[in-house]
Amino acid sequence: MPGRGASVGLPVDRLRVLWAFVLAAAKWLVRPKEKSVAGQVCLITGAGSGLGRLFALEFARRRALLVLWDINTQSNEETAGMVRHIYWEMAEAAAAATPRVAGDGEKDALPHCNLQVYTYTCDVGKRENVYSTAERVRKEVGEVSVLVNNAGVVSGHHLLECPDELIERTMMVNCHAHFWTTKAFLPKMLEMNHGHIVTVASSLGLFSTAGVEDYCASKFGAVGFHESLSHELKAAEKDGIKTTLVCPYLVDTGMFRGCRIRKEIEPFLPPLKPEYCVKQAMRAILTDQPMICTPRLMYMVTFMKSILPFEAVVCMYRFLGADKCMYPFIAQRKQATNNNEAKNGM
Repeated sequence: MPGRGASVGLPVDRLRVLWAFVLAAAKWLVRPKEKSVAGQVCLITGAGSGLGRLFALEFARRRALLVLWDINTQSNEETAGMVRHIYWEMAEAAAAATPRVAGDGEKDALPHCNLQVYTYTCDVGKRENVYSTAERVRKEVGEVSVLVNNAGVVSGHHLLECPDELIERTMMVNCHAHFWTTKAFLPKMLEMNHGHIVTVASSLGLFSTAGVEDYCASKFGAVGFHESLSHELKAAEKDGIKTTLVCPYLVDTGMFRGCRIRKEIEPFLPPLKPEYCVKQAMRAILTDQPMICTPRLMYMVTFMKSILPFEAVVCMYRFLGADKCMYPFIAQRKQATNNNEAKNGM
């Protein structure tokens, strides 16, 4: 009988919810073992600088085979050089740990390192560029197991002063690109029921502030995309494909240089060091954690934003100095633009 089946299923669902809480609590108390990504193909967008470069170095230390995408060829190659140095150091360490057999006076060579790094110049804001580069990766490297959607841009203009093309650019790179890279590499993950998709979003994808409407909208979009994708994978019972959403507070990469909160609060909530942010994100990725907010205070801010009346949220923002925190950054960006225009006009 339909009614009876529904009544039987309800207690089971309750037990599953309770079990989910138990597992979550256990992970807070006992650190889960990190999985291995050795030999797996890991693709990182925006790998030429900032967090993307640091992600590349961390995955290299874990012996992943790296595919680096960036719009800037030179900076991408610089990252690749750092990755190759890490590979070489690991090869030397492996050689030093390997017992050597005395030969006929010939020097023992380092063992061949199968790890490689591949670089591709790709503008993830252009759909066809993403699809064509993805096809090259499949032919030249193989199928991607770990996809880190990291590339991001910021316009640095108030809404009414921001050119339409910059708004479109922000949305394309920060949000739409996630659709295109995922569509390119997810089919094989589904076929193998194996893979990991990482979305590097922002705390500004969970709550917003004034002056960066395009950036906030793009990050909210990235968060919504990631959450819906995660639910779709669960609905399809593809438990071998993991997802991790990374939402850091302001990171000191220079992207938002000049951004300031209230000076009395700043010592308690300073910009995050990029290295710390990436290490926390790597721990979450390698333990299959669905989401990480850094610092943990961001969880509380998100929760309060969800339950408090809007006017109370405004008061909280004003107390923290978060209501106009982006204004100094925007002013610096505007001044730099004016200086460049003046130089070009000379």
